[in-house]
Amino acid sequence: MSTNLLSMQSLAPGSDLDAYLQTVSNFPILTVDEERELADLFYYENDLEAARKLVMCHLRFVAHIARSYRGYGLPEADLIQEGNVGLMKAVKRYNPEVGVRLVSFAVHWIKAEMHEFILRNWRMVKIATTKAQRKLFFNLRGSKKRLAWLTSAETKAVAKDLGVTPAEVSQMEGRLASADMAFDGYGSDDEDAPSAPVYFLANDGIDPAEEVARNEIQARESRGLIAGLSTLDERSREIIEQRWLTDDKATLHELAARYEVSAERIRQIEKTALKKLKTSFAS
Repeated sequence: MSTNLLSMQSLAPGSDLDAYLQTVSNFPILTVDEERELADLFYYENDLEAARKLVMCHLRFVAHIARSYRGYGLPEADLIQEGNVGLMKAVKRYNPEVGVRLVSFAVHWIKAEMHEFILRNWRMVKIATTKAQRKLFFNLRGSKKRLAWLTSAETKAVAKDLGVTPAEVSQMEGRLASADMAFDGYGSDDEDAPSAPVYFLANDGIDPAEEVARNEIQARESRGLIAGLSTLDERSREIIEQRWLTDDKATLHELAARYEVSAERIRQIEKTALKKLKTSFAS
């Protein structure tokens, strides 16, 4: 068997996909005995060179599987790269004593990685999250042979084949038919065009920047008022609080009766206290 193999760096197709496919097609297809020999070396002796050869000689199968997923509109090179990850995982877990060829064992790992990649990237919003939804996603795309919506009878037939409810089939069909919308819109001048999600969230009545600034001003004024009140004597502070800082404000005459002075004196004390507060705020 040829030892002129690529380094592990070449597992990624890169920008020149044709050159990559040509290269991997030149790797020899292992015979049963060659594959078993390499598998035994890696399984029993942890020979990494044997594992590398097993991977390299099966890269063509990954590319072949990736071609069957072209219809999802994703770059074939990316699908191949994800499939190569699955191939390496399969080689790591392959037990030659089971008695099956490596490619038969690895195909499930390769497809699993490709499926995960497709589900992550086919839509901005994840289209399938549970195991049942993933199975339904791939099988439903394969079951639909035309662009029209499924009839009631077809929906029931697909549901029966896949072991799910008709409602789940209809829900997934709707997801497959939907299209992503940019969060901030497409810049269309058409008034009848659907609004982007960002406009449903907009609230012209509240500006977060103004709200933060207003809260900061209020907090600063509260701190200044507390500091200013602490400079006043007890009677002056109580007069300011009763005249300005309570909901049930006291009159000059009520305060005059409490402190047994004239209303004019209360007014003078208030005026002097307000002047001190103003000086305190200014400082």
